[in-house]
Amino acid sequence: MTRIFITTMLALLALVATPAPREIALYNDTTADSAMLYLYPADGDAVDTAILVCPGGGYSHLAMEHEGYQFAQWLNSLGITAAVLRYRMPEGHCEVPGDDARRAMKMLRDIDGIARVGIMGFSAGGHLASTVATHYDAESRPDFQVLFYPVISMDEGLTHHGSRNNLLGTAPTPEAVALYSNEKQVTRDTPPAIIFHSDDDRSVPVENAIGYYRALHAAGVPASMHIFPTGGHGWGFRDSFTHKTQWMSALEDWLAATRQ
Repeated sequence: MTRIFITTMLALLALVATPAPREIALYNDTTADSAMLYLYPADGDAVDTAILVCPGGGYSHLAMEHEGYQFAQWLNSLGITAAVLRYRMPEGHCEVPGDDARRAMKMLRDIDGIARVGIMGFSAGGHLASTVATHYDAESRPDFQVLFYPVISMDEGLTHHGSRNNLLGTAPTPEAVALYSNEKQVTRDTPPAIIFHSDDDRSVPVENAIGYYRALHAAGVPASMHIFPTGGHGWGFRDSFTHKTQWMSALEDWLAATRQ
């Protein structure tokens, strides 16, 4: 209990003390809707880990605060460099968000001292994170993945229909549905994962998380899953989520274990 209290206090202090992030354009285009990276470097000579944070929003908008900046500041309190990705919306081009995330992963790998780069995503941002974790090249492969109430499948009976429609259109081909159903793209080389979801999520069925976990387990990929009995969808870093201290403690322990 004491450790959780200390961790929570450090996170609150980080929210107050963390300076404004460094803004990095992914491409030469710097218009209002262009892809941007908001970098929060962690302090200290021992910082060797960075995490790319992908907010959710159904591939129509981005929840940059409670699924982005607040998480980056908390990660800083753990000695982890974080970067929040403002990725472009698909708008008829399903490859665009993944292209942005893979480019951002490569940029983080180029930071001096960073040896490990993970990816974190929420809801549709969880779909994006799991897409990068299953559709990557050598430079963009995450070392680990952290998924909160993720959209995983594009199958009709499982998916979040708003995310599917915005990513693939209202009449996607069976090939596109299979390609972006990431539970079907897992291999033994998929990076380790920790997954959080709520059993009463009415927006993104918990079967998305369960199906992905089962695929990882079947492929021999280390995976951890935490399903909370209540909370619904989209809680992110909000204090109103009853199980906040539980996910914080579980994720802190898991991230520490990945560094050993």
